[in-house]
Amino acid sequence: MTRPEQQTTELVNDLMTGFAERTGLVGERPPKRYLWTDAFAVCNFLELERRTSDQSYRELALRLLDQVHHVLGRHRSDDPREGWISGLAADAGERHPTQGGLRIGKTLRERLPDEAFDERLEWERDGQYFHYLTRWMHALARLGIATGEPGYIRWALELAETAFERFSYEATLDGRRRLVWKMSIDLSRPLVGSQGQQDPLDGLVTCLELQHAAATLDGPGAPSLDRQIAGLSAMCATQPLSTADPLGIGGLLTAAHALAQLTSAGDRGYEDLIVMLLHDALPGLQFQAAGRDALSMPADDRLAFRELGLSIGLRALQRIGDLAARHPEAFRSLPALGSRLERLMPYLPLIDAIEDFWLAPLNQSGRLWKEHEDIDAVMLATSLAPAAYLCLSPC
Repeated sequence: MTRPEQQTTELVNDLMTGFAERTGLVGERPPKRYLWTDAFAVCNFLELERRTSDQSYRELALRLLDQVHHVLGRHRSDDPREGWISGLAADAGERHPTQGGLRIGKTLRERLPDEAFDERLEWERDGQYFHYLTRWMHALARLGIATGEPGYIRWALELAETAFERFSYEATLDGRRRLVWKMSIDLSRPLVGSQGQQDPLDGLVTCLELQHAAATLDGPGAPSLDRQIAGLSAMCATQPLSTADPLGIGGLLTAAHALAQLTSAGDRGYEDLIVMLLHDALPGLQFQAAGRDALSMPADDRLAFRELGLSIGLRALQRIGDLAARHPEAFRSLPALGSRLERLMPYLPLIDAIEDFWLAPLNQSGRLWKEHEDIDAVMLATSLAPAAYLCLSPC
């Protein structure tokens, strides 16, 4: 369904207003920050500013950035440690708030070194996730481009350098570099040593985005992430990416769109990866469309934010064809692109199926939506109005 732009803007405003009030971004409540959700929220506020020309939305994005750095960049209130998790002194931490990474924002404190591992409990414990850090790098890059302030890009670059250095290691069996799934708050020890399926891809695409953004704002003398890009490219070459998880499928499509934007801007070398990502997304889309997974279940058996990751990815897929049509010379070396897109386009109606389901008040009143209301609402807003999140340059 194509909604009038004004209606969409009002829906997104309502979703983001509720989020801001619940999480202490406005009002008297103490800040309740969660890195993944907040990264999407920054982009949503920038999108509302773009649609309305109302500067107050940019002010909310900047206030959110400040809260994230001063809450998730510092030790928890129930931790005997104090100050910046980087270990920097107060003034240095203000200048480099991302240098030590950023906490996830989970409810429970991290597992102590002498505590037994409990897989169920670990999902609720704090620490640092690589793929959450990449989302915050992306948000910082969007802020930098939207405001023209290179300082946000520099914070993102510092975070990229820290994340690659502390999450990557050389495996003893085959000598290849891999990424840890979850690290401790101070990045001194792994909490979950396995590698996330899409973490290398997330890292590669984000580092390419940051390098492009830095060059856009700083010119030829911009800092380089060449070492990180080379390492993450090598990891991607050996990592299977097909998945039936809706959030994962959306991640493949969003990554393909980001690479397509870079390709259309003149960056070369990742054209084959675009085609591979579209190829790897197809089996999962076929599975989802067949109704054999969560999309056929009632609201209390579904995780909205995972499905909305898929609809955001499908929004990105729509834009790849537009890019190829506008910049045919950039994609001339990809004769397979057209056929890949043709096989995926029939799944675009899933966007409406997902959005309409989660816009229904009855489904938003369910137990699982309420348990995850902040992340659900913010990602629904992104799906409805994705431009600021998806565009690597001003939209």
